[in-house]
Amino acid sequence: MTPDGKILILKLYDKLLCLLLNGNRILSAHAQNEKSIAIGDIYIGKVQNISRNINAAFVDLGNKYLTFLPLSDAKAAAVLNRTPDGTIKPGDELLIQLTKEPLKTKLAGVTTRISLSGRYVVVRTHTADAGNDSVQVSSKLNKKQQNRFRSLEALQNLSGQYQIIVRTNAAALTEETPLTEEAEALTEKLTHLLAIADKRTCYSCLYRSQPDYITFIQNAYRTEYDEVVTDLPDIYEALQASFQDTDIPIRFYEDSLLPLHKLYCVETRIQELLAAKVWLKSGGYLVIEPTEALISIDVNTGKCEAGQNAEETFMKINREAAEMIAVQLRARNLSGMILVDFINLKHKEQEQQLLEYMHRLLKQDPVTANAVDMTGLGLMEITRKKTGPNFAQQMRKDS
Repeated sequence: MTPDGKILILKLYDKLLCLLLNGNRILSAHAQNEKSIAIGDIYIGKVQNISRNINAAFVDLGNKYLTFLPLSDAKAAAVLNRTPDGTIKPGDELLIQLTKEPLKTKLAGVTTRISLSGRYVVVRTHTADAGNDSVQVSSKLNKKQQNRFRSLEALQNLSGQYQIIVRTNAAALTEETPLTEEAEALTEKLTHLLAIADKRTCYSCLYRSQPDYITFIQNAYRTEYDEVVTDLPDIYEALQASFQDTDIPIRFYEDSLLPLHKLYCVETRIQELLAAKVWLKSGGYLVIEPTEALISIDVNTGKCEAGQNAEETFMKINREAAEMIAVQLRARNLSGMILVDFINLKHKEQEQQLLEYMHRLLKQDPVTANAVDMTGLGLMEITRKKTGPNFAQQMRKDS
């Protein structure tokens, strides 16, 4: 467990902020407004029209709140107002779940594959072509752990109904009871939701997802923090109720002379997280520039002097930059294609060493990320799975 690791939950800039801190560094951050519709919510929506050109349907959740449903996510859809025949048509009432927030001109994304998430497992409905691998385990767990969880009889019994996914957090368990009990509870809840769906009217909300701050805590590695701290009484009570049967300490902070955000210099750290320039201990720095198509990161020597062995110095700066890039991608929730212009290396072996080092660093990210290759121009190509708006987008007033 990280001695200086803390999760802070507080209000600042008219946002509810969730911050995972390690010493004076933000490892992960999330900002949100009060929202009427959130990722994970389950609705009965009505198909407005289908566009074969983009292989998608547009689904109304009520009050003309249109969402985007890729037809690839509509396999085995639960059609509630007619006998299902493997297709979806305009006018169909579907059980759908929000998967992506709206961003700029893009609509919110939905799927017909319904899932419920807990701290250790995710339970979701099968697709028509789901195959036989009904118990899946996070690839971030080692082979011994993967085999251990796959072979659990309780999960095998449940997997006939649904797909069971064991999350990375399960690695911290010394015995399986919390995991199997959670899987059984989620399975029971999902079965109930599916059973009542055809008795509810169109545009009904059948399930509200848990608050983002609960998800934020669940997604953080337990080894990264030793407590959760908040200065918000209602959230403190909700946290105590949600985590009463866990080993997570919840602390309420109250000091009128020194607010929580001042105690941890939150404003300064947020400004650093939104800045394009990120300084390295060596005197070098990064310039991070998100664009519509990709994210570019430039590594510069800055104040660092090359000395007698410039090649060795450049490699040292590049390795330090790689470490900081891995931190910044997660903290800022940057995703998609990322191109990194490291300080020029003369030998292909050095490029390969740096690529492998970056790959190892990215394996520690809870979100799937990969160092793909070095381009012909000497740029490193990185990909990171999109999980929603990046932190800068979350912090905008209209988000």
